[in-house]
Amino acid sequence: MNMPNERPKWLMLYAAVALIACGSQCFAANPPDADQKGPVFLKEPTNRIDFSNSTGAEIECKASGNPMPEIIWIRSDGTAVGDVPGLRQISSDGKLVFPPFRAEDYRQEVHAQVYACLARNQFGSIISRDVHVRAVVAQYYDTDVNKAYVIRGNAAVLKCEIPSFVADFVSVVSWHTDQNEDFLPGSEYDGKYLVLPSGELHIREVGPEDGYKSYQCRTKHRLTGETRLSATKGRLVITEPVGSVAPKVNKNDEFSHDRIAVGGIVALRCPAQSFPVPFYRWYKFIEGTTRKQAVVLNDRVKQVSGTLIIKDAVVEDSGKYLCVVNNSVGGESVETVLTVTAPLSAKIDPPTQTVDFGRPAVFTCQYTGNPIKTVSWMKDGKVIGHSEPVLRIESVKKEDKGMYQCFVRNDQESAEASAELKLGGRFDPPVIRQAFQEETMEPGPSVFLKCVAGGNPTPEISWELDGKKIANNDRYQVGQYVTVNGDVVSYLNITSVHANDGGLYKCIAKSKVGVAEHSAKLNVYGLPYIRQMEKKAIVAGETLIVTCPVAGYPIDSIVWERDNRALPINRKQKVFPNGTLIIENVERNSDQATYTCVAKNQEGYSARGSLEVQVMVAPQISPFYFGDEPLNRGEVASVNCVVPKGDLPLDIYWTLNSALIVNGELGFTLVRLNKRTSSLNVDSLEAVHRGSYKCIANNSAGYAEYVSTLDVNVPPRWILEPTDKAFAQGSDAKVECKADGFPKPQVTWKKAVGDTPGEYKDLKKSDNIRVEEGTLHVDNIQKTNEGYYLCEAINGIGSGLSAVIMISVQAPPEFTEKLRNQTARRGEPAVLQCEAKGEKPIGILWNMNNMRLDPKNDNRYTIREEILSTGVMSSLSIKRTERSDSALFTCVATNAFGSDDASINMIVQEVPEMPYALKVLDKSGRSVQLSWAQPYDGNSPLDRYIIEFKRSRASWSEIDRVIVPGHTTEAQVQKLSPATTYNIRIVAENAIGTSQSSEAVTIITAEEAPSGKPQNIKVEPVNQTTMRVTWKPPPRTEWNGEILGYYVGYKLSNTNSSYVFETINFITEEGKEHNLELQNLRVYTQYSVVIQAFNKIGAGPLSEEEKQFTAEGTPSQPPSDTACTTLTSQTIRVGWVSPPLESANGVIKTYKVVYAPSDEWYDETKRHYKKTASSDTVLHGLKKYTNYTMQVLATTAGGDGVRSVPIHCQTEPDVPEAPTDVKALVMGNAAILVSWRPPAQPNGIITQYTVYSKAEGAETETKTQKVPHYQMSFEATELEKNKPYEFWVTASTTIGEGQQSKSIVAMPSDQVPAKIASFDDTFTATFKEDAKMPCLAVGAPQPEITWKIKGVEFSANDRMRVLPDGSLLIKSVNRQDAGDYSCHAENSIAKDSITHKLIVLAPPQSPHVTLSATTTDALTVKLKPHEGDTAPLHGYTLHYKPEFGEWETSEVSVDSQKHNIESLLCGSRYQVYATGFNNIGAGEASDILNTRTKGQKPKLPEKPRFIEVSSNSVSLHFKAWKDGGCPMSHFVVESKKRDQIEWNQISNNVKPDNNYVVLDLEPATWYNLRITAHNSAGFTVAEYDFATLTVTGGTIAPLDDGTGHGNVHTRIRLPAWMPEWLDLNFMVPLIATVVVVAVGICVVCVALSRRRADDMRGGQKDVYYDVVYNQTMGPGATLDKRRPDLRDELGYIAPPNRKLPPVPGSNYNTCDRIKRGRGGLRSNHSTWDPRRNPNLYEELKAPPVPMHGNHYGHAHGNAECHYRHPGMEDEICPYATFHLLGFREEMDPTKAMNFQTFPHQNGHAGPVPGHAGTMLPPGHPGHVHSRSGSQSMPRANRYQRKNSQGGQSSIYTPAPEYDDPANCAEEDQYRRYTRVNSQGGSLYSGPGPEYDDPANCAPEEDQYGSQYGGPYGQPYDHYGSRGSMGRRSIGSARNPGNGSPEPPPPPPRNHDMSNSSFNDSKESNEISEAECDRDHGPRGNYGAVKRSPQPKDQRTTEEMRKLIERNETGPKQLQLQQTNGAGFTAYDTMAV
Repeated sequence: MNMPNERPKWLMLYAAVALIACGSQCFAANPPDADQKGPVFLKEPTNRIDFSNSTGAEIECKASGNPMPEIIWIRSDGTAVGDVPGLRQISSDGKLVFPPFRAEDYRQEVHAQVYACLARNQFGSIISRDVHVRAVVAQYYDTDVNKAYVIRGNAAVLKCEIPSFVADFVSVVSWHTDQNEDFLPGSEYDGKYLVLPSGELHIREVGPEDGYKSYQCRTKHRLTGETRLSATKGRLVITEPVGSVAPKVNKNDEFSHDRIAVGGIVALRCPAQSFPVPFYRWYKFIEGTTRKQAVVLNDRVKQVSGTLIIKDAVVEDSGKYLCVVNNSVGGESVETVLTVTAPLSAKIDPPTQTVDFGRPAVFTCQYTGNPIKTVSWMKDGKVIGHSEPVLRIESVKKEDKGMYQCFVRNDQESAEASAELKLGGRFDPPVIRQAFQEETMEPGPSVFLKCVAGGNPTPEISWELDGKKIANNDRYQVGQYVTVNGDVVSYLNITSVHANDGGLYKCIAKSKVGVAEHSAKLNVYGLPYIRQMEKKAIVAGETLIVTCPVAGYPIDSIVWERDNRALPINRKQKVFPNGTLIIENVERNSDQATYTCVAKNQEGYSARGSLEVQVMVAPQISPFYFGDEPLNRGEVASVNCVVPKGDLPLDIYWTLNSALIVNGELGFTLVRLNKRTSSLNVDSLEAVHRGSYKCIANNSAGYAEYVSTLDVNVPPRWILEPTDKAFAQGSDAKVECKADGFPKPQVTWKKAVGDTPGEYKDLKKSDNIRVEEGTLHVDNIQKTNEGYYLCEAINGIGSGLSAVIMISVQAPPEFTEKLRNQTARRGEPAVLQCEAKGEKPIGILWNMNNMRLDPKNDNRYTIREEILSTGVMSSLSIKRTERSDSALFTCVATNAFGSDDASINMIVQEVPEMPYALKVLDKSGRSVQLSWAQPYDGNSPLDRYIIEFKRSRASWSEIDRVIVPGHTTEAQVQKLSPATTYNIRIVAENAIGTSQSSEAVTIITAEEAPSGKPQNIKVEPVNQTTMRVTWKPPPRTEWNGEILGYYVGYKLSNTNSSYVFETINFITEEGKEHNLELQNLRVYTQYSVVIQAFNKIGAGPLSEEEKQFTAEGTPSQPPSDTACTTLTSQTIRVGWVSPPLESANGVIKTYKVVYAPSDEWYDETKRHYKKTASSDTVLHGLKKYTNYTMQVLATTAGGDGVRSVPIHCQTEPDVPEAPTDVKALVMGNAAILVSWRPPAQPNGIITQYTVYSKAEGAETETKTQKVPHYQMSFEATELEKNKPYEFWVTASTTIGEGQQSKSIVAMPSDQVPAKIASFDDTFTATFKEDAKMPCLAVGAPQPEITWKIKGVEFSANDRMRVLPDGSLLIKSVNRQDAGDYSCHAENSIAKDSITHKLIVLAPPQSPHVTLSATTTDALTVKLKPHEGDTAPLHGYTLHYKPEFGEWETSEVSVDSQKHNIESLLCGSRYQVYATGFNNIGAGEASDILNTRTKGQKPKLPEKPRFIEVSSNSVSLHFKAWKDGGCPMSHFVVESKKRDQIEWNQISNNVKPDNNYVVLDLEPATWYNLRITAHNSAGFTVAEYDFATLTVTGGTIAPLDDGTGHGNVHTRIRLPAWMPEWLDLNFMVPLIATVVVVAVGICVVCVALSRRRADDMRGGQKDVYYDVVYNQTMGPGATLDKRRPDLRDELGYIAPPNRKLPPVPGSNYNTCDRIKRGRGGLRSNHSTWDPRRNPNLYEELKAPPVPMHGNHYGHAHGNAECHYRHPGMEDEICPYATFHLLGFREEMDPTKAMNFQTFPHQNGHAGPVPGHAGTMLPPGHPGHVHSRSGSQSMPRANRYQRKNSQGGQSSIYTPAPEYDDPANCAEEDQYRRYTRVNSQGGSLYSGPGPEYDDPANCAPEEDQYGSQYGGPYGQPYDHYGSRGSMGRRSIGSARNPGNGSPEPPPPPPRNHDMSNSSFNDSKESNEISEAECDRDHGPRGNYGAVKRSPQPKDQRTTEEMRKLIERNETGPKQLQLQQTNGAGFTAYDTMAV
């Protein structure tokens, strides 16, 4: 295969580089394609592919190579295979696919074809072995069994006739008779019936009974798997013999040919019948001879009747077999040829070789298999006609490279192997690159012919003319040279060309790797001319081709003649018009002659030339032979080699096995009988003379050879003859037997049958007997190996050699098994056997447990002995086994050579006994550890124990089992359920059976901690410091009890710190998701969260760690080391260092540089921002010579971080701009005043001005005059009159002179009109500083200067005056001075004016501050500047403080609409105000805003959840308390017996989320319990009563209420002195009515009596007060508090029996105990919980105490207290005036505040029915303390009134505490003061909202209305409309229509006194008793900025009276002696 001429460019480049690198040696050492290779098959298809049309087939062919070969399928003729739709297709991966097809689509050329797979790439092609494809169409077929005729006693063969079209696919699988007999192919050859491998049924010794049966065969189709019975049933026709019959053989059976694969089974039939039954004997012919030898029968070769069966066939079994049949009458024979096929395989060695050019290459085909019919070779898929195993290429050429294949074939299959031949070095055959063309010319001129050729190696170029080489002479010159690129240029010069020079010129380029040639004709005009032709010699049989060398042009015809006859004259000759003559198959007789060539032109001229042809004959040898039969040693051999044909002289010589035979050597005699005959003679043949003899004859025409083989037979002879041997038993025996001869003898060993020599059989193949090269090996020889052995050496020459020897084995007795176990079931018989081998006689005795066993002593034992060929067998029989038979039995054998013994361990087995002592060792929730005692195992190992367990309620049929190994006596039963009762028992089991069950034990499993992890855990960031964790409970089956809650642990990820756990209670709601917010986390920090569930046993497993980051925050520290550097007049470089990583709170994305000119810094809109990711930047485009302020901040995804401290840099100065305006004013006939305005951008400090002047029209030089920087005018003098002058001005800085101004022209004149040199300008003055505005005027006469201010003529005053130069001076500028100022100058000639604008910069006025929103820890305020501010506002300063704390400030930017004040206390009061500031300074303060953060005091729990009572203690579950939104801080616990007064403090610092136990209580005793819960919003006091249990755990009876029913809520116990007939149900309404009427009258009287009192309420704002009364409630009354703020409004007043010391620095005081009077009814107090029913708690009650001398009215200012209540002696008396000292430093300490007390409202005692959820009527006696509040202006009420039944009173339900903005639209949802129906009395419980929150609703809505009956029915005003927040508390406002006296209202606690800034009495050094239990959170409004009193804000007594009369005011307003007031806060407490 030729290489392509052009290689890829890259390969050329590679070659060039390689050549440079390593020189020419690289080509030989590393050919370019060293890593490439030709194709090699990876998966080659098999020889035969049979398939059914219903299944189809796929044939896979895979090959490897580099490059990857292409797969092509071809037919056997080499044509490519294509797709046939639906029948054949080639898949993309190279498979040949035959899809399933219909029978009618069968096509012979597709489905019965020989295919091959061809793989090719650029290095060659290979073809696979032949693939015989055969598709089988499913066709119906029948098999038949025909009759068979047989003579009785002979063997019969029944054939299963299978149709030929399916014979290859159908085989017989079985035979069946009608008597249900089945015969299968098998290895049993001794029976009567035998199924032969070929499918026939062989029946031997046929008797009459066989004729009654019918036979069927069953066949199977190997492709479809279908099986079927034969359609017909065959029978045997048995004939009885009549006389003797000689053996007869059917003519068709005389010769047969069988084929079987290696390892298969074959049956050679000998179908002859005769009577008497014949005798069969089989022989096999020795290969290559006519000699035969008997077939040796052994285990592998058997004979059944006349059929020879060979199993495990080997190749050596191939050959011709002869069956000889004889009986007494005659004989017959049958020949059979057996071919044992072995799979063909081939291999070429070497598989790859690289050979240099011209070197030899040898491929050897190594093949195996049988038979081998042909060997053939192919190259690149083409046959090369070589059939020897060795392929030799003597000289490798380029075309020899490629793939070579060796094919071995037989009729059935083929195999192939491939090898690759690569060329070493570089081979480029010659190529003609440029050549001459055909040319026609006239004679005379010279001719130049040129050929250019290339190649590697460099070719040589030669020239021919008409086939004759051209040599240099005087006219022909040949030359050549090599070009730089390696091409050869050759040329032929012909000097003065003649007509005779014409002809066919050829240039031939030749190198050792190839030849290239080019030819073209040169035509020269002239007469015909034929050059001389040399004699032509040719070998007979070849083809003669000759061309006539004609010159001259033109030539009309060229003809050949012989003997003057024009050719052709026969079929062998062909003549062509160009002068070519061809004679095929040249013969000497017919073709050797002289031939003439005649050339003619059209004119008739001709030329002739002769050619003599000589025909040579090559030698030819006649065949010769040494004879058909091999010759024997010593005989004579002679043979002649005759060469009948061939030219003389002849050379004849001989070779033997390729070695030359020399006459006289090795006994050879060579005689040359004549010229054509040579004789070879051997006088005495020896073994050396065997071989291949070759006769070779050659002459000048060629050579011939002939080969004949001579075989010399040599009979065997002994080299080592065997002799008798004796071996010890157990040793390895070895007997040698060696012989030689020719052919090499086959040495075989046989053993005598029986004990005497005579008949021998082949040795059986076994592990210990083998024959190797004639030597017999017997390993571990035993007695069985003893006997006579025959060694036989046969090679077919002579009778062979044989020797008989005796091998004897000397053996003592031996037991093959020394010890064994034997088992028997109890009660069954048993037999024990001992077999002793060895030399007989042998005696055997039995022992039992080493004691002699005598059967006479026990008739259950019997002993028998049996003599065997190898020894003795002794048997011990036991009739019926017992447990005692479990013993060691020993048999002892003895003979003359020794003794041996063997033991049998007899084991009598039975079922085990029952396990016992079953105990529980340990148990848990899910498992129990058991132990038991092992029972008797019944002499059979306990296989296992079965532990059976069940739930106690289940039956034993519903059990679970645990299998335990039999060797253990402890086990654990697992997978139990916690807290469950189980019954457990155990059973033992061995191989015999199962024991009885043990006794059952009962156990109860324990509870366990949860085993499951919480599920669906999600951790999500809520904000920068909070993450929300959500999860669901573990699977229910893994709770192991009831889950109580969860531990949620969290920690910083990637740290070794421990988890911080929080406990979450379990949510019982099914499927409810739990959640927890983790707060106070670090910003942008990854936390790991785990959760575990717990029950009362413990905690379950931790969940998998969930990791999550908190949200990114903003950097908490600014960039550090900020610095700026001025680069130019317009650029500044700013640099900084990143903030610390720990303060970044995220990933810093960018930095922002905020910059602006310093004078505009305050204005956020003027600031510029530049973002950068680096740590410095350059600011461009700045103003020149300007001071800049800069800040840097870092930015994360969370937002902008903290800004750095401002830094300042000034840009560099530059030359200034031009002055903005210039004036030239005539001052006289020689002077002009030039004035100018400074540059708009001076770009630095102006150092001077330069005034330029130049006379117009003349070429005079320009004059300059420098003017100081502060001077804005220049007078040019010495000018010429009436001559125009041009002026311009420039400004200069230190950098240089700036641009010139515009030019202006003026001309001196005598007339000087009034003109103002100054310019219109804007002046900015600072508040309280002086301002001056210029007005410089010129004119003659001197002009008059006047000023106008804002259009009004100016008149001088003490603040403003006109200076002599005309300027206007204003001293101490104020805001009102801002405006326009115009200056007018006028003289008689003209007038002029300018206008200045004055801007006054003043500090800002007070801003507006409003509250926008509140949370638990933050306030949001809105800031709005004052409308009157003129100067730009730079920002705000926000001031705020808690009620008891210091002022703090916060800077707020001017454009912030809202500001959050964060990190505040929860539920606390705050004061807020703001001031603005600008560049002038800080301004006035705003009004103070009083507000509070959200959050409430603690809320009461349900009593059952909180209190758990036992006999001598009570457990308090503080987790039941609700924190009201503010985290709990601690609890105070107090207790006392019910009948005691003093409280005992148990603890004052109980931490929340814990349980607390009060110990040492007495059983069966009633106790009171008081709990004070504290958080930052305040505290809540709850009182409980409970009874401890009895000692036995019982409860005591409830307290009797006087009715005997024990219901504490229905009756009030009557005092002892009160008669029973007095019914409280009647008395209470009656007394209530009287009290209400009395209170109403009292209110009117007091109001009238106080009208004239002075109203001291000074201040700018109006203040009004609400009335707050604490209504005392009787037994059974529970307050329904629907509003959260009501807890603050209900008063709990401590009895004044003790003074509490002040608590310095604390925000609240706690009263540990409060004494109460025994005689009077105590107030019942409760704290409202909005989630509970108001009647949920048991309430405290006390028996009423009779009251005497109650006073209802007191004179104003009365200093006496008229009370008879025990414990009230120290109470402040009604209407007493006193001083409160100790106000904070904001107060003037010299001033004392007078406060006035108010009367107690005492009601009447009497039984009153309680109302659930209502307060008692006002008639109930009790202490009423006044409470301060605020009153608002009257406004429209938005709350509806509901009808009241009875008309006497109304119940007012409380309104919500806060008006949230979101709730404004839902005002109907909260009817704050709505009337509801009331029965049996009136209840006033309608306090207003605690705060007026401006942010909550629009101002026009009434937020805090309250509607009362009678004169107090008007709503309260919205107090927040005045910018402050008032706290309002409503007690019980009584209807004066009922006649009850109404006391004046108490002083307001949280009113805003406009002229004060104060804290109320909570900050006093002495705490009032009324504040004992007040909440500790900051409350109230505090002082505002001082204001002067405004009379318009005061209201006179007369106005108040009118308001009362018009029902416009609330309760009587308080008159204060001072402008400051303080209120009292009572306990927000209710008894429970």
